[in-house]
Amino acid sequence: SHAIIVATGASAKWLGLPSEQRLIGRGVSSCATCDGFFFRDKDVIVVGGGNTAMEDSLYLTRFARSVTVVHRRDKLRSSKILQERAFSNPKISFIWNSVVEEILGEEEVTGVIVKNLKTGQRMERDVSGVFIAIGYKPNTDIFKGQLEIDSHGYIKVKDEVFTNIKGVFAAGDVHDYHYRQAITAAAAGCKAAIEAEKYLESLGL
Repeated sequence: SHAIIVATGASAKWLGLPSEQRLIGRGVSSCATCDGFFFRDKDVIVVGGGNTAMEDSLYLTRFARSVTVVHRRDKLRSSKILQERAFSNPKISFIWNSVVEEILGEEEVTGVIVKNLKTGQRMERDVSGVFIAIGYKPNTDIFKGQLEIDSHGYIKVKDEVFTNIKGVFAAGDVHDYHYRQAITAAAAGCKAAIEAEKYLESLGL
């Protein structure tokens, strides 16, 4: 090929629990905006403490009866504005210094077991949904040693779509860790296609 557009995206990070994988789509989700409306008037848990976790929690309050944030530390990593909005929302509560150790349910989520990392104490919580919001991993392993990649695994680009190799362009979540939206990824794809076409024309192809 004379030109390549890399658009391999990014994958949500999971907790790594067998019960989590078994119940994906049955109460376990990594996308609040995709699945939030399925949990109208139900109790849900959000795992995480960054911007994504707070954005998801605030969004879920539109539908859920209650949103409980489980975070492994004693303070959030999200922006101050998001923290203030979350703390002031009566539907959102927090469980600090804790992790979800097990997700309960056979055909669908019925609850979770939460472990306090400081005391070792475990408690069972009845919920219908578990939203994992602990970040994303760009799908760039196959490009390591070939394309310039930052410390978080995202492809480095110049002028939005140009990689360090001529004729190779990147578009979407594979380099965009900030927006991660379908509309911005589609726009990047359009830009990359235009630049690839220009590059091919410069080669006389």
